[in-house]
Amino acid sequence: QNLQKSKMIHSVARTVRFARQAGSTAARAFSAAPNAEFADAASQYNISRTIEGADATSQVGIDSLGIKNATTIYKNLTYDELFEHEKANNEGVVAAAEYGETFTVDTGKFTGRSPKDKWIVRNVGSDSDKNLWWGDVNQAITPEIYEDLYETAINHMNSKEKLYVADVYCGASEASKRKVRFVHELAWQQHFVTNMFIRPEEECDRDIDFTVINACAATNEKWKEHGLNSEVAVAFNIEAKTAVILGTWYGGENKKGIFSLMNYWLPMVDDLPMHCSANVGKNGDSALFFGLSGTGKTTLSADPNRALIGDDEHGWDKNGVFNFEGGCYAKTIDLSEKTEPEIYRAITTNAMLENVAIKDDSVPDYFDTSKTQNGRVSYPIFHIPGYLKEQQAAHPKNCIFLTCDAYGVLPPVSKLTSGQALYQFVSGYTSKVAGTERGITEPTPNFSPCFGAAFLTVHPTRYAELLQQKLETHGTEAYLVNTGWSGGGYGVGERMSIKDTRACINAILDGSINDAEFETDEIFGFAMPKSLPGVEGDVLNPRNAWADKDAYDATAKKLSGMFKDNFKKYTDGPNDYTNFGPL
Repeated sequence: QNLQKSKMIHSVARTVRFARQAGSTAARAFSAAPNAEFADAASQYNISRTIEGADATSQVGIDSLGIKNATTIYKNLTYDELFEHEKANNEGVVAAAEYGETFTVDTGKFTGRSPKDKWIVRNVGSDSDKNLWWGDVNQAITPEIYEDLYETAINHMNSKEKLYVADVYCGASEASKRKVRFVHELAWQQHFVTNMFIRPEEECDRDIDFTVINACAATNEKWKEHGLNSEVAVAFNIEAKTAVILGTWYGGENKKGIFSLMNYWLPMVDDLPMHCSANVGKNGDSALFFGLSGTGKTTLSADPNRALIGDDEHGWDKNGVFNFEGGCYAKTIDLSEKTEPEIYRAITTNAMLENVAIKDDSVPDYFDTSKTQNGRVSYPIFHIPGYLKEQQAAHPKNCIFLTCDAYGVLPPVSKLTSGQALYQFVSGYTSKVAGTERGITEPTPNFSPCFGAAFLTVHPTRYAELLQQKLETHGTEAYLVNTGWSGGGYGVGERMSIKDTRACINAILDGSINDAEFETDEIFGFAMPKSLPGVEGDVLNPRNAWADKDAYDATAKKLSGMFKDNFKKYTDGPNDYTNFGPL
């Protein structure tokens, strides 16, 4: 059956119009009842089709993948239809969230990404073979192993009478977007990619750039024979334009896989993919927030005084900054309306909760982390009042690197020189925060180049080279903001309060930080403001926040040594930024 089509409120405007439109959008944040706006935006996504019959797979075009047995295909279902399918299939439970019924799923033992199970086919002599950064991040498998994994996924899909197919976009920029097709066996998985990617305003089933076959219920029983790490496999064949997911139900694998591909495609045309959030002010001043999961990208970019471009993955091309996604994927641990109102209110009908505890009265309990500390909510970007409908803006005024310093020695905010910015970008120092990966139960110091090592597909210095070009061309200022510990390391000091971090961010965005008097960190060379409105002076200088100054000095020197040791691996590129690191 064919449902009537209607177009979303979404347009691709010329760059010169972005600033003006972004300003008016930010100014009207929270100007209307949120649920009414959400329902109106959701109703405009309606290109749903249900294809039935023996030729259903050929009508959709998945027969060319080898999927030929399904007789019913649910393609790009509406939000209302997805909700009904989820309930009818008994795929989870309906939570009584404060702002509306929200479907909730449990992904089993996989409550985070499984990076050791991600693989890329090494097609010898191909472009990807020559350009990929092969190693621990981009683990190689042979075409023959991939064929086995692919066959497992196809055989599993061919055992299903009904399948879900979603055609979506990755990238809001007309010049840089990619068409991606997902084939799923569960309605909630289509719900997830509908939330997280850019919803098409009309059929986009021709000239698909990449296809992901998510056979999560199937496993690779031959993993030992293949020399892999487990029965789970998330495998990509760039030249074949396909990927398969086996053995893991975690929703994040769908979006992070495509992010990795964008990290390959964009540098090939001299554009920069970024693991960052982005927003824009009333005057069209856009800002980037780099950082790994748990450092505050989602929280800090959801600002009632600014329009949200996106919360996690972006590109910076010749026209400006653009969102890869059509939604947000936020952590829910200890979530409350008081601390994070925008995210809390976004949890309503059409959002989807993942691995969140539900009380006997069906109310979500964000403080119960017995399942995982990585409970999540995915929601379409229009659940944030004041979001930027175009999801792209002019070149950024400010670039903010977020780090979660488990040692407690980095300042809450530092102004960086261009050289320091590139050093910090390549270093990507932060801490792995509890729950974001399997086996991580407490913060662990970690260097992740470009604040996203798990998703880099070319060498980090290539991304640094692109960032340098963008910063210099557009006069973008760079800052380092520590959302980690103060007054001591993990277990001794305290986590930076959202209030203090917000005050630091606000000073950057409104330009008042430039009025401050600065002092220089003796070890790291950062320029630290001596005072900022809303932040205690002792917090701004981390050494002053420690009761034991000798312990601070020793810890700072230890971290400095870690920076130096880590950076040795990046000195063989065309540019060496070692001199911009700590003493």
